[in-house]
Amino acid sequence: MYLLILTEMLFASTWTIGKIALKYLNPIFFVSFRMIIAGIILLAWLYFFKRNKFFIKKEHKFLFLQIIVFHAYIAYVFEFWALKYLSSFKAAFFYNLSPFIAALFGYLFLSEKMNIKKWIGMLIGFSGIMWVLISEQTPQEVGKNAFLFLSWPEILLITAVGSAVYGWVVFKKLGQAGYSSLMVNGVGMFVAGILSIITAFFLESSCFCNYQNFFDVPITEIFAAFGYTLLSIIIVNIVAYNLYGNLLKKYSVTFLSFAGTITPFFTAALGYVFLGEIPSLIVFLASILVVIGLYIFYMQELKIKT
Repeated sequence: MYLLILTEMLFASTWTIGKIALKYLNPIFFVSFRMIIAGIILLAWLYFFKRNKFFIKKEHKFLFLQIIVFHAYIAYVFEFWALKYLSSFKAAFFYNLSPFIAALFGYLFLSEKMNIKKWIGMLIGFSGIMWVLISEQTPQEVGKNAFLFLSWPEILLITAVGSAVYGWVVFKKLGQAGYSSLMVNGVGMFVAGILSIITAFFLESSCFCNYQNFFDVPITEIFAAFGYTLLSIIIVNIVAYNLYGNLLKKYSVTFLSFAGTITPFFTAALGYVFLGEIPSLIVFLASILVVIGLYIFYMQELKIKT
C-alpha cells in the first residue's frame, strides 16, 4: 500500500514540476524536449539490453501511428498548453474523467454493459466535474472562453484526457500482440516529440517564455528549464511508470484506477507548497463527489466481474 501511495505522489508531482517548467519554457517546446529525451532513453535501453523486443511488425504500423498521435502527441501537447492557464490541481482533477470516458467508450464501441447503479455513479462523478467547470476559473483563463462556461484550456484538457484514454486502449492491443511497453512508449514519445518540435516551430516564437532570441536567455534560466524537464522525465517517465507496471502485477486495474482519484489531493498539497496555489472549497467538495461517483461505479464493476 505504501508503494501505491508513493506512485500516486510521483504522478501528482508531474503537474507541479510541469507548471514550474512552464515558467521558463513554452509548453509545446517543453513537450517536445521531454518526449524526445524520454523516447531516446527508453529505446536505447531496449536496444542494448532487450534487443529481441526491439521490433515493429508491418501489420501493427497503424496501431503505432495511433499511439504516436493519440497516446503521446495530442494528449501531451494539449495537456501542457492547457496547464499554462490552469492551476496544477485543476488540471490533475480533470484526469479523473479518465475512468468515465473509458466506460463510455466501452459502452459505445465494445458493447460493455452499464447497469443503473453504474449510470448513477457516472452521473454523480460528472456532476462534480461540471461543478468545477461552471464555477471555477483561474485568472489566466478569463478571456479565453470558447462557449458557455467552457474555456479553451478546459476544452483542450478534456480532449487530452479522451485522447489519452483511447491511447491506452491501443496500448493494450499492442501489449497483447507481444510488444514491450518500453517499445510502445519509446516509439510513441520519440516520434511525438519530433512532431511537437515541428508544431512549436510554427506556433511558438521561441523555446523560452518571454524571449525571442535563445542567446538572450540568462544561463541560470537555461539550467533551470532543462533541469526541471529532466526531473520530470526521471520521476514520471522512468520511475513512476515502472512502479505502476509493478503494481499491476499485484493489484487489479480497477483498484489502481480508483486509487488514482487521490492524485489531485497530492497535487493540491504540492501546488500549495511550491506554487502558492490555494484550491477553493468548491474544488474539494467536487473532488469528494467524483470519488463517491467512482466508488459506486467500481463497486458495480467488481460485482459484474465476480
